[in-house]
Amino acid sequence: MSRIIKIFDTTLRDGEQAPGYSMNSAEKLELAKQLEILGVDIIEAGFAISSNEDFESIRAIAESLKKTTVCSLARLAKGDIDRAYEAIRPAAHGRIHTFIATSDIHMKHKLKMTKDEVLRRVNEMVRYAASLCEDIEFSAEDALRSDWDFLAAVYSAAIANGAKTINVPDTVGYTTPNEMFDLITYLKNHIPNIDKADISVHCHNDLGMAVSNTLAAVKAGASQVECTVNGIGERSGNAALEEVVMALNTRKDYYDAHTNINTTQIYRTSKMLSTITGIPVSPNKPIVGANAFAHESGIHQHGVMNARTTYEILSPESVGIYQNRMVLGKHSGKHAFQERLEELGYNLSPEELEKSFVSFKSLAEKKREISDRDIEALIGIEQIKDSELFTLERFSVSSGTSVPATSAVTLRKNDEIVEDAALGDGPIDAAFKAIDRLTSSGAKLINYTIQSVTEGQDALGEVVAKLSGPNGITVTGRGLSTDIIEASIKAYLNGVNKILKASGTGASGVPAEPIETI
Repeated sequence: MSRIIKIFDTTLRDGEQAPGYSMNSAEKLELAKQLEILGVDIIEAGFAISSNEDFESIRAIAESLKKTTVCSLARLAKGDIDRAYEAIRPAAHGRIHTFIATSDIHMKHKLKMTKDEVLRRVNEMVRYAASLCEDIEFSAEDALRSDWDFLAAVYSAAIANGAKTINVPDTVGYTTPNEMFDLITYLKNHIPNIDKADISVHCHNDLGMAVSNTLAAVKAGASQVECTVNGIGERSGNAALEEVVMALNTRKDYYDAHTNINTTQIYRTSKMLSTITGIPVSPNKPIVGANAFAHESGIHQHGVMNARTTYEILSPESVGIYQNRMVLGKHSGKHAFQERLEELGYNLSPEELEKSFVSFKSLAEKKREISDRDIEALIGIEQIKDSELFTLERFSVSSGTSVPATSAVTLRKNDEIVEDAALGDGPIDAAFKAIDRLTSSGAKLINYTIQSVTEGQDALGEVVAKLSGPNGITVTGRGLSTDIIEASIKAYLNGVNKILKASGTGASGVPAEPIETI
């Protein structure tokens, strides 16, 4: 009988720790809601002790989700465990995920502890965590470089003291699929109380084998896998959720295992993460990349036209990429718009639908035909849009080869209208300087990218602006428009609003002192 593999998503914890992937609390909550729709079993919502913002984000997610287990990471220390418990306490289903390093290199150089001291800490702190929360997961950091006998003893102690899940992290992405298979097999045979806990794996991708190692663990008997959307994470990232899930789904005959994931929500979830972080998915990314279902070779095209199974082992529709034949435009009504959203997997509230329809009609006035990718980009922006301190009323620019670039920008702050003008090195730079003068945010532009959402002269342009603010805050602003200058201004203003809201709260989610994690 096919086994169920639990999906433990750590996009909001391990994924968010990667440079460039920081998210604010509203963005984390929106993504967490989508992960629940996707069907993940456990969401690791953050590391509660690392910052007040992480704590509040975890708590907000715990209060909002109804089906998915909400988890916080914690070191094997009373303060960490208490903070994690307070963060997840409102959850319908809460978990504390606690860890300590077990490899000789980590114990000697980082922990400065002996094996006996580590074992005592495991006994004491896992027991304490279990006194607060019924669902405890224990990880042995750098497990794949640990002594296997010691590892088995540590896991056995954790289970004896209340751990319901033992996690085997390949913290530095060092192992190979055969080694992973052998270790999981060894642990199953050498942990006497293993029948009382799930075996989980957490694989990093430093040598490009995170997904392969994860699948090898499943084949050996692991019942939980830890992964991230789009494979994001520290250094080279983690095992990609979409790749692991679709490998199990496509090769049920080999793995004899399945997940609770609604695969038709995979593409939407991937797109939402890309929208929130402003980091596009590589075209050749398996499952969700733009080229995943594209065929340029004549032989391949001919084969696919005759029978898709010649070159496609899964269908675009199975991951939520639908082929649309209905054209939407400025004469399309709300009902047609809503139907298309539902076909794409979006179930908006009446208020969200109204706001999105207004944005759609505004875009339709500028663009003759609206594609699915236009709609996805538009809805993505609307879903993560937080209440903004400043909104754009209007702007004008002047530029040429023989005159300095100028920009006049008018913003609204509550009921007040403010406007200013500035000179710059081009019209976009001038507009940014005018916004700086109006908002006094202290923002500095780190990176600026433009990409076309669709093809054609009336293509919707998407701008991503990464900004830094006071106290090391780093944010991502996004803007959409058929006018690339307007998109740029919206993206910059979006980032400025985030800086102003976060000012001094550590919006990057990175603690002042780095904390080692699994």
